[in-house]
Amino acid sequence: MLAVVFPLGALLAWFLSTLGSGFSLIPSPGEVGMALYDLAFGGVYDDAFSETLVTHALASMSRVFGGFALAAAVALPLGMMIGRVPLVRAILDPTLQLLRPVPVTAWLPLAMIVFGLGPRSAFFLVFLGAFYPVLINTVFGVRSVEPRLFEAAAMLGLSPSASFAKVVLPAALPSIFTGLRLGLGFAWVVIVVGEMTGVQTGLGAIIMEARQLSRTEIVICGMAVIGVLGFVSDKLVMLIGQRLLRWSPQHG
Repeated sequence: MLAVVFPLGALLAWFLSTLGSGFSLIPSPGEVGMALYDLAFGGVYDDAFSETLVTHALASMSRVFGGFALAAAVALPLGMMIGRVPLVRAILDPTLQLLRPVPVTAWLPLAMIVFGLGPRSAFFLVFLGAFYPVLINTVFGVRSVEPRLFEAAAMLGLSPSASFAKVVLPAALPSIFTGLRLGLGFAWVVIVVGEMTGVQTGLGAIIMEARQLSRTEIVICGMAVIGVLGFVSDKLVMLIGQRLLRWSPQHG
């Protein structure tokens, strides 16, 4: 119950601040609720936005989860190699640290030049947003494995070749899942920027279109849907992490 106190208070403050204001670019909660219903089911305004929520949500989800999956597939093995192999770290880490502070928005013009207008640019930007959180946390987790674990494994007869799968990976899993949660969160953050690249469908696309038309209620609806989808996907990653990390007192 405590979790809903602040949202309800914010909703009440929003309602009171728009009460009796007449025409305003800031809609009331009721107007946003009607717009969201029309966006999902139609029958209220019957305009270009009516009954398009599922189409736009599925388009954004495909880009977010696709870009995130590719980022994880690249960042996880790369992070493990950087964390465990000094030669790989010496070759790649300086360049990656140089590129990491560059914001995703700065990549937008280059992405449109290289990949063209459309979904491929959006996919690349989502990949880029999710890549570095997964990579950095994987490197941190691998490099933070306590040397005593290797000593204990050697005393138990574990061969050095098997130490990575039996020692390094399990010990690094908590940091890896933290990186996956952060990466997926950044993927949802970046999706609006990614869908500024000329795509016709997606939650970011309708937010930008509604902004141009001064349909603030549609903008807020898009923001709310992104928040809900991001919250649900984060909970799914948390549940998977808790299942795989049942042995860890902090995560089980």
